[in-house]
Amino acid sequence: MRCLAKDVITAAGENKAGAEIEVSGWVHRIRELGGITFVVLRDRSGILQVVLSEDLAGAGKLTPESVIRVTGVPALNEKAPGGAELRAVSLEIISRAAPDLPYQVNGDIARTGLETILDNRILSLRNPKIRAIFKVQAVIIEAFSAYLRDRDFTEIKTSKIVGSGTEGGTELFEVDYFDRKAYLAQSPQFYKEVMVASGLERVFEVAPAYRAEKHDTPRHLNEYVSLDVEMGFIESEKDLIDLEKGLLAHIFDQVARKNAGELALWNASVPEPDSVAGAPIIPYGEALKIANDEAAAAKKTGGASGGRIFDINPEAERFICAWAGREYGVELAFVNEFPRRYRPFYTYPLDTGGAASLTMSFDALFRGLEITTGGRRQHDYNAFLETLPKFGLKPEDFTGYLSLLKYGCPPHGGFAVGCERLTQKILGLANVKEASLFPRDRKRVEP
Repeated sequence: MRCLAKDVITAAGENKAGAEIEVSGWVHRIRELGGITFVVLRDRSGILQVVLSEDLAGAGKLTPESVIRVTGVPALNEKAPGGAELRAVSLEIISRAAPDLPYQVNGDIARTGLETILDNRILSLRNPKIRAIFKVQAVIIEAFSAYLRDRDFTEIKTSKIVGSGTEGGTELFEVDYFDRKAYLAQSPQFYKEVMVASGLERVFEVAPAYRAEKHDTPRHLNEYVSLDVEMGFIESEKDLIDLEKGLLAHIFDQVARKNAGELALWNASVPEPDSVAGAPIIPYGEALKIANDEAAAAKKTGGASGGRIFDINPEAERFICAWAGREYGVELAFVNEFPRRYRPFYTYPLDTGGAASLTMSFDALFRGLEITTGGRRQHDYNAFLETLPKFGLKPEDFTGYLSLLKYGCPPHGGFAVGCERLTQKILGLANVKEASLFPRDRKRVEP
């Protein structure tokens, strides 16, 4: 029976009679020393030192990334990775890797450019530190889903081919769909709202979303995993913020418990779950003042050179999170009450102040980056009709949405967490593309 690398130390400690075990995996590294070959074997659980005699080493037939099966006797060795090694008695090369590897899997990724890593994605994903990113991401998704299921949310899966965009047509990828035009979905929001109104009341989805934005920044992807939530019978965006606080606290707790090794590889940490509840909720106007005050203070010490900040831009996000970390002990803040001009037409108004009115909306900022946008939606049919012309929109372009509202829709709202952005900020990655298995941007559609 196959034994995993992480279990060999246990097998070595219990091995009183020299019993043999079998391990399988990839050749991560080869080192020869005085007629003995040391092979570092890699499997899904970690790495293991395998000791080969000269005849088993195969006179140079072993190559890095070859897949092998080794039978041997486990033994404790405090100098070996993990504190144990396998002293081989037999070796089988299951699949020999060609010696001309275009990418050094066992290399230091800190010394490798991101483009090289992505150009060689099929091999770079074998690197333990890179692979650790996606083990953390798997726990984020697992924790997100489990937390919501425990609170009576139903998971849904919605279409990603749509006839029009939720937020307009300027950022849509067009699809040739038989005899008509269709688009890749920017968001499942409309379908989430439909399912809230169907009587499910609480729904969530984990799925890709698409934005045809011509960005080339460390924070943007054209295809990303969206962690979406929608909830009925809410009073304001603060109900959603409370939900997200609990959700993030649970995610941080699970990552800390299940990904200690991966966090150590990246010298990373997550906030204490208890600290999330105290993260500040800051109205937009106050947040803008905080950002400018922080910028002015930084400028005095030579830490900033820009002028006045007029909206919650990336620079403001960094200042606000730094302020929250200093004042509240967690680099997490929720900015709410955005002016109407910054939010989509369907966002529920906080007041009736016309163009200058505020909305029941929010962004979650974590470690200097917006990871969430959300808010309460308009549920009143007549109010929705009155809003459309104010945004230069026509009722005939929103027949589906109008049907949703016309036949009884509860007050509701939702939000979406960018999975790659959250992963990026937990691990301290320089670029969000590092947190995407196969990132899609303006120039990359392979592998």
